[in-house]
Amino acid sequence: MSTENNTLRQFKSKLDRLIHSSKGKDIIIFSLFLCVAYAFWLLLTLNIEVQEDMEVNIELVDIPDSVTIINDVPEIINVSVRDKGSSLIKYTWGSNPVMKVRFKDYDNGDNRLVMGEADIDSRLRSFFGNSSRIISSKPDSINVYYTTKPGRKAKILINADLHPALQYVINGKITASSDSVTIYSISDLPLSLNTVNTVPIVRSEMKDTTYIEAKIVPINGTRIIPDRIKLCIPIEPLIAKRRTIPVVPVNTPENTGLITFPSTVEISYLVPMSMYNNDNYEMNAYANYNDISDNGIPLVLSEPPAYYHNISMTPDSVEYIIEKK
Repeated sequence: MSTENNTLRQFKSKLDRLIHSSKGKDIIIFSLFLCVAYAFWLLLTLNIEVQEDMEVNIELVDIPDSVTIINDVPEIINVSVRDKGSSLIKYTWGSNPVMKVRFKDYDNGDNRLVMGEADIDSRLRSFFGNSSRIISSKPDSINVYYTTKPGRKAKILINADLHPALQYVINGKITASSDSVTIYSISDLPLSLNTVNTVPIVRSEMKDTTYIEAKIVPINGTRIIPDRIKLCIPIEPLIAKRRTIPVVPVNTPENTGLITFPSTVEISYLVPMSMYNNDNYEMNAYANYNDISDNGIPLVLSEPPAYYHNISMTPDSVEYIIEKK
């Protein structure tokens, strides 16, 4: 504590010497003149007419529950307004004003909300005051289409080209936050429209479970809800595994025995990490009596499960003895 007090006293002493020095007095005088100049500049600026480019947020409100908006409502209007600086300062230094558009005020009764140039200009003046001049606004009009018809369910088809990294695998089903969408339209939808596609997705060298936001391909004149889904692609590393399996004779004639040497073989393969300790799938190596030759009998593996990868067998053929019973 004493060390901190000493440091503080030393700082105050240095500051006091600086203030009372000629250099310190020059700095103080310069700062005062600078503040006075800024104050005069600010007063002059606030009293002259200026032109500013601003953004006005748009919010569509009081939408009936039976209504579905088809096309997107513009989020902002870019407006160029001219007025005294004192009138515009609260907008240039504050947050964007919000224009709330009531549904029933602009509903033309023909599945459309229409807000013309005169309407927008009038609403903008209500924000900036009658003394302001609206030089330009973009967009200068708003047309919003809507429908009260019920939507149609459509299945989502995932358009994806996915490739895990070497020694990794997609283990399991790709899951989506939704398997279907609802399509809304002003006009009747064709009966054949019962599926939608995602925008093509391409991923490679994936080494961990991956989450992707997939957009739905839009259809002109319709609104699709949801317009995007989240996909989960389960990625796991592959682990090498070995085990011994029996050799099983098949197609042996009646009253005939077939003894193979060896009677077991070793298989090696790769499995996803999560399956390593749960791999109890029964595998056999089949020695077909009909394939007997002077070189032995070639072995054929039973059908492996889908999660086995790069299977190899040692040896791949066996010697044999035929016994008559």
